[in-house]
Amino acid sequence: MRTGTLRRTLLMACAVALGTFGFATVPTPPAKAAHTAAPVTWTVNGPSPTSRTAARVTLDNGRLTLAVQHGGGAVLAPSPIGIVTDAADLSANLTFTGRADQTVTTNYSMPTGKRRSRNSTFAEARLSFTGQGGARMDLVVRVSDDGAAYRYVLPATGAVTVRSEASSWTLPSTSAAAVLLPHSSDYQGQWTQTTAGGAPAGGYGYPALFTVNGTYVQLNESDLDGRYAGSRLSHESGSATYTTSLENSTVGATGPLSTPWRIAIVGDLAAVTQSTLVDDLAAPSKVGDTSWIRPGKVAWSWLTEPGSPGNAARQRQYIDFAQRNGWPFVLIDEGWNSSWVPDVVNYGAARGVGVILWFNSSELRTAEQREAWLPLVRSWGVAGVKIDYIWENTQPTLKWYDAVLARTAQLRLMVNFHGAEMPRGMQRTWPHVMTAEGIYGAEQQRNRAAFNTRLPFTRNTVSSMDFTPTTFSVTDRDTTGAHEVATFLVFESGWQHGGDNPETYEGNAEALRTLNRLPTAWDETRLLGGQPGREAYLARRDGDSWYVGGISALPAKTYQTALSFLGQGQWMADTLRDGASGTLTRETRVVTSADTLSVPVAANGGFVTILCRYTSGTTGCTSPGPRNLALGKPATADSSCNANETAPKAVNGSVSGGWSDKWCSGGAKWWRVDLGSSVTVRSFTVRHAGAGGESASYNTRDFDIQVSADGSAWTTVVQARGNTANVSTHPVTAVTARYVRLNVVTAEQGGNGAARIYEVEAYS
Repeated sequence: MRTGTLRRTLLMACAVALGTFGFATVPTPPAKAAHTAAPVTWTVNGPSPTSRTAARVTLDNGRLTLAVQHGGGAVLAPSPIGIVTDAADLSANLTFTGRADQTVTTNYSMPTGKRRSRNSTFAEARLSFTGQGGARMDLVVRVSDDGAAYRYVLPATGAVTVRSEASSWTLPSTSAAAVLLPHSSDYQGQWTQTTAGGAPAGGYGYPALFTVNGTYVQLNESDLDGRYAGSRLSHESGSATYTTSLENSTVGATGPLSTPWRIAIVGDLAAVTQSTLVDDLAAPSKVGDTSWIRPGKVAWSWLTEPGSPGNAARQRQYIDFAQRNGWPFVLIDEGWNSSWVPDVVNYGAARGVGVILWFNSSELRTAEQREAWLPLVRSWGVAGVKIDYIWENTQPTLKWYDAVLARTAQLRLMVNFHGAEMPRGMQRTWPHVMTAEGIYGAEQQRNRAAFNTRLPFTRNTVSSMDFTPTTFSVTDRDTTGAHEVATFLVFESGWQHGGDNPETYEGNAEALRTLNRLPTAWDETRLLGGQPGREAYLARRDGDSWYVGGISALPAKTYQTALSFLGQGQWMADTLRDGASGTLTRETRVVTSADTLSVPVAANGGFVTILCRYTSGTTGCTSPGPRNLALGKPATADSSCNANETAPKAVNGSVSGGWSDKWCSGGAKWWRVDLGSSVTVRSFTVRHAGAGGESASYNTRDFDIQVSADGSAWTTVVQARGNTANVSTHPVTAVTARYVRLNVVTAEQGGNGAARIYEVEAYS
């Protein structure tokens, strides 16, 4: 009653105002004519002769609706659309003024995501209307083979305030199954399965996935930035309609204004899962040179050791793990201190491992704060930042994103957003965004197989998802070990943060072998099968290798898929799956594109199959990689500076135990190790004084590396002169040796002095 009274009062006030300022004398179309005109419908068909998708826009009694068809049938019924500003209600009393059509083609590439090279073609129709007071609105509709989208364009210049949108989508109430996420500002709710009409009243986040008579429909939005505000879907109990609610009470902009796209991706489940429509509709990249943007695996300590980001020595151990396994990054989360981070960054740089630093967004809210921190950490050599506690996509927050992304791009700092809503097209516009949270991930310490199998069809179809997967240490889970490993592949993230610690991963050697081989960015992605809440099987390609992974929430079964996507010739199929009694087992098999992959999948289990080119002698796609043959082997030397700096310290696998974690000699300065048997050596690495945190002036300047079969006759294979590096690497033509000897010629940069060798490594 109070709402209706207020509305009538406002209408009366507006009428008085119009009369007062003389607007009533402006001729307007008779209201009766506008409301009795026959409905007019415009159809926008897909861009190719084989397109099965079409959008239909209807003007009836001055109001617009939009419907979406697929394969000749309606998947979204006519639904009200329009926009309301302070100046005019452009959802009613509209008059059509013209239509213009064109074909829009986009071609671009991305360093992250389900497919590096992207191309799309749209049939576009721009339908122009006038409304209240002669206000203009263009409705831009685009249709591609895999969906339809629309946006409003307000062509007038000057300030404009948007009050609301009438944008909506209507589905069959009972026949449309739904997978929905109750909206929250951090997107860390639980995806649930229901029906379009049976969903509880409230707000829902994007994407919303529906099934209409066998056709899938995913609702979404794209091209969000500070010009506007994010939105959510709102639903009334029992209704089949989902309306668009802005996260701001009003949106202020300067015209001409183009709103974000309202998107419906349609087709079979594979088409929806593989679609890049959200990125295709986003603004093009604002980063010209993307050569510095690097996806990759990230070692991360916070989940299993929340206090460890404050421990510099522990972070060095994570860097050592990353180096040993070829992971390019380490994330130091909340708790780091600027007094020691630069040294740890240098430690990582010497080992080819980049450091990512965590920030609370409150430390980067203002331009002054950003200028105090971001250039500083970049000067330390930090590779990127993880920014947390951002929350909603209101217009002020989106303007903050604009500023942060522009500055980090200038500084060549990659970014991971946490405590944030799901990005929707941001990674195309700002490709240095490597991933974002917006998910109920492993940090919740409650991994569930059924929930995991919903994510490849919902959240992860839109943008990179920082779930922090493969967490064996999470005890509250119903997933198997192979299921956990497979999430590293099935879940896409430009930066894939492994959620567990070095000791756990290295204690699961078979799992680690597979993890070390998995890329985190892809040339191609295909959905092979599955259903939300039940199972998900995907094939991803990187270069000439394919990676097939699956996760299940079903009882034990055997999964089979044709390998017709492989190229010609023979391939090695290297499969990691669940074995007996909770163990992991590995199987290899030579296959061709004519074969079928058949894998036993345990209850709530999973698997990863890597398919690499087979040549004679190939035994698998996940060889353990170079092995440090000297690690832990007996070592002797001419002398030691003291009892704590003996020869075995140089093969103990550690450089982070302080300045006594080395071999030191002030004598003749020779050191040797017994590898235990004759082996093939292809590379040596020597970690000098700077690797252990001492002054680089103590780094070994001149030295020789020799090998021997019997410990008596020695052959020099490395002759290093003028070295200044903290860590020096020396590839050699494959040599057979049992003994390795290091002869120090000049120990320090400024003269002979004492030898300080933190580690000598010999790799197969």
